[in-house]
Amino acid sequence: MSGTIPKTAMLLAAGLGTRMRPLTDNMPKPLIEVGGKALIDWTLDQIAEAGVETAVVNVHHKAQMLTDHSRGRDKPKIFISDETALLLDTGGGVVKALPLLGDAPFFVLNCDGILLGRPIESLMRIWKPDEIDIAMLVHPRETAHGFDGAGDFFVDETGHLERRGKANAAPFVYAGAYILHPRVLKNRTPEPFSMNEIWDKAITAGRMKAVVHAGEWFHVGTPDAVGKTDAALRAR
Repeated sequence: MSGTIPKTAMLLAAGLGTRMRPLTDNMPKPLIEVGGKALIDWTLDQIAEAGVETAVVNVHHKAQMLTDHSRGRDKPKIFISDETALLLDTGGGVVKALPLLGDAPFFVLNCDGILLGRPIESLMRIWKPDEIDIAMLVHPRETAHGFDGAGDFFVDETGHLERRGKANAAPFVYAGAYILHPRVLKNRTPEPFSMNEIWDKAITAGRMKAVVHAGEWFHVGTPDAVGKTDAALRAR
């Protein structure tokens, strides 16, 4: 590994889950069960096993249900970042949580995917905080379960990224996990903005790299994907 593994993670769990309706009419998307456990627990179990000690979970839709669920875990230790008053998007949500996350680098993870294999170890192989600010996990578009988009990035042999731009398709998809150095959020305020803004600045500055996930990735974004992913996981 190239750096010290971050001991803290931010889990983005505050989304409305509109594509997952009607399942999200009565619960937040991270609590939907797939393969025998809630989506959020797939991520929490994985980072706890990797040595992450603290997780910050932001909440908005059906916030109390997520808060209550989090109280039932002891590893990692969970803190709640409350966005019930205003949904802050991926960037603003992280900025609001910075007092809980601290000054050291941390993981940022989605709660709508299941990564099998060793994604944390993969990220750590390229994490060199003296050289880059963001280390992102990507997955080959052709083998991404439940993903039907055109792809997000081109990635060269050194790990440098380029957006799909006007191309019809790109070979790699953002797989919902990255390491972030909080220095890139200096002077930002907790207002709604997308983390894509920060990514683009880091890409332009040559301060962001990607590593290709070697395991399987299940993107669970629709009710149809829930059934298919559940069947695939239970068949193992």
